Amino acid sequence: MTSKWKYSPLTSQEQKLENELDKRYAACPPVSHLLVQRGISSVEEAERFFHPSLKDLHDPFLMPGMDKAVSRLNRAMGAKERIMVYGDYDVDGTTAVALVYKYLLNFYSNIEYYIPTRYDEGYGVSLRSIDYAAEQGVKLVIILDCGIKAIEEINYARSKGIDFIICDHHMPDDELPDAAAILNPKLEGSTYPCPHLSGCGVGYKFMQAFAISNGIPGAELECMLDLVAVSIAADIVPMVDENRIMAYHGLRRLNSNPNLGLRAIIRICGLSGREITISDVIFKIGPRINASGRMQSGKEAVDLLVARDVAEALEKGKAIDQYNQDRKELDKRITEEANAIIDARGSEESEKKSIVIYNKDWHRGIIGIVASRLTELYHKPAVVLTLTNGLATGSSRSVQGFDIYKAIDATRDILENFGGHTYAVGLSLKEDKIDQFTRRFEEYVAANIQPSQLKPTLDIDAVITFAQITGEFVATLRRFNPFGPGNQKPVFCSKGVMDFGTSKLVGRNLEHIKLELVDDTSGKVFNGIAFNMAEHFEYIHARRPFDICYTIEDNKHQGAGGGIQLLIKEIHTAD
Repeated sequence: MTSKWKYSPLTSQEQKLENELDKRYAACPPVSHLLVQRGISSVEEAERFFHPSLKDLHDPFLMPGMDKAVSRLNRAMGAKERIMVYGDYDVDGTTAVALVYKYLLNFYSNIEYYIPTRYDEGYGVSLRSIDYAAEQGVKLVIILDCGIKAIEEINYARSKGIDFIICDHHMPDDELPDAAAILNPKLEGSTYPCPHLSGCGVGYKFMQAFAISNGIPGAELECMLDLVAVSIAADIVPMVDENRIMAYHGLRRLNSNPNLGLRAIIRICGLSGREITISDVIFKIGPRINASGRMQSGKEAVDLLVARDVAEALEKGKAIDQYNQDRKELDKRITEEANAIIDARGSEESEKKSIVIYNKDWHRGIIGIVASRLTELYHKPAVVLTLTNGLATGSSRSVQGFDIYKAIDATRDILENFGGHTYAVGLSLKEDKIDQFTRRFEEYVAANIQPSQLKPTLDIDAVITFAQITGEFVATLRRFNPFGPGNQKPVFCSKGVMDFGTSKLVGRNLEHIKLELVDDTSGKVFNGIAFNMAEHFEYIHARRPFDICYTIEDNKHQGAGGGIQLLIKEIHTAD
């Protein structure tokens, strides 16, 4: 599906800011433009952006409930109460549990961790886990990346003499659980400066506050920022404010002296000796950690992340890597089955503004991935459901700009449970309610989604010429890392480029184009790669001008010194 290329010029006020920044970055004019787009209005702000400092992290006590949380934790440790660290089975939850458990273990030994099983206990706080905690004499549960809606479960825990400190980042309801303390930057009335922390990020802020309250130096906790970076990347939270600071320093840790469990995954991924980026976390490290909770037990991921022995970590990493291989096969098969169902529904389905699809036999751990695939392919909000423990359980994903949480919330009266974010929500309902849910979800989406949101768009940061792609410009672009929502990798457009005469088809089925391009502003030839765009080759080979939309990559495999490569996102020809 061809995207609409969208470029929003700067306002007159933004142009004034750009002119001021140009005084500092005159050698690379597009840099000032990119900085202004990211809300940076002075050279001082730009330097802080290019040099993220841990000193600029916010005071954790600005988060509502932090005083209560730290006080309850200190009291538990002083009374030698047994503590359980509890978390969700995905990447964010398991990294959060690993971080809090490992950090507190430095000071306190009467502590354990618990990850619910996706298939027997489901998402969030399970009654089974509370019964287990009571049997073990647990008096305090620190729950991470879930719990904000566990009203009945936490009441049950209180009846057994167990307190909860909730560290969550999902959207809360009006009624909150009766916990000893709740840490959630999205709570109504919260003025915490960074509302979009990951679940692991909330756990980090809690441990930061604990350290401050007890006069503990921050170095030991800062060594665990690699876990926070993995959670930020995998949970796709905005890469702004202190998220970006923690991700920046976490990536440095990943590249220098990572957690033993992460080191094992890095080795298994074939990333040893390479600079690890956010993309590597999203596409290689994160999916392997996630596969443990999807295919077997998220506890195995925590076991890996808290491992203290290199051989043990590598053994556990290999087991998790096998789960990921199994996950890939299931993902491929279920996605093909889902597409076949949609195709069989015909034209009536194509007119709808949303997708709801159900198969009672699909693997519950894969349906979130399948929902993402369907959203990408059809560019519609998608809900994928399967049958688990007598309930239709599902995952949903959304297109850019459409709040699927509100869409699911509009059907809450027929749901058993739901929770999540703007773009991803988990839900469960009775099987006989699926048709009603499908109808009402479609009605809400059709009434509220904008036509433009149903069409793919490519946001272009700047229109540039090849003459502007200098070594200094590319070096400065590297300083925009780490990339993510709110600080996406810059996308450029160059117009009227031409084949140098040496571009060629590559790939097993000659489906890709290896490009060598020139324009009329520079005598330099730029290498590019256009994946799955072979249909444009004849036009390009005829040496006719065309427009490209692309990102600028460092091709480290091109000779000893590497080189610049244009990763083509789309091609527009005169045809």
